[in-house]
Amino acid sequence: MTSPMEDLTFVFARLKGLLLTESTAGRAVEDLAEAIKKSVPGSLGAGVSLMDDQGRKRSTGYTDDVVAEADALQYELGQGPCLTAWAAESTVQIDDVRTDDRWPLWRDAVSHLPLRSTLSTVLMHDGRSIGALKVYSPIPSAFSPQDRKLLVLLASPAATLLGNVQSDGTTEAASKALRDALGTRDLVSTARGVLMERLGLDADAAMRRMLSQASTTGADLRAVAVSVIDGAAGSR
Repeated sequence: MTSPMEDLTFVFARLKGLLLTESTAGRAVEDLAEAIKKSVPGSLGAGVSLMDDQGRKRSTGYTDDVVAEADALQYELGQGPCLTAWAAESTVQIDDVRTDDRWPLWRDAVSHLPLRSTLSTVLMHDGRSIGALKVYSPIPSAFSPQDRKLLVLLASPAATLLGNVQSDGTTEAASKALRDALGTRDLVSTARGVLMERLGLDADAAMRRMLSQASTTGADLRAVAVSVIDGAAGSR
């Protein structure tokens, strides 16, 4: 029996030998998702998602139906950890879905699923986010700092490989579609997290900064949040 790391090594060796076209991308992400599930103890399932130029799932690999359902609810509701990881170009961790209040609509919608912990990280290709990599668990606080580092580590070569199936124009259009799909509350929450990460602010200070900019420029809070996520404001 091979080890989880041997499984991952095999998958990446196989992916490097593929010319990733529309026809091979689906199989590639399925293999990657399966290897990720095996590599993280206690995983319920894992998935890899890319988006088309309308902000819809372009190709998605998932190991279990619960991953597909939880992801579909994020797209439908316009909020959730995977979408936020992609929009904020970051890693998002939930230790207990039932008590985390960052995405209340999604939290309530997945309450019937055996889902308690999530870990999602952005896929970056040529300086742009093309999707997200995620792993789910039925156990609260299932993911360790080592698991978080592993997922981030895997995301880099995965994005390089999978990015070959998306053009720059597709990526830009998909990013705009994602922002449009996110609700105002989730956009503001995401932008606040971006400012906290970039500037070392606490949550209150980050919110005050956005409110101050809205007041100064006459823009609404949603527009300020979008500009923060885009890196046009609040990044210095």
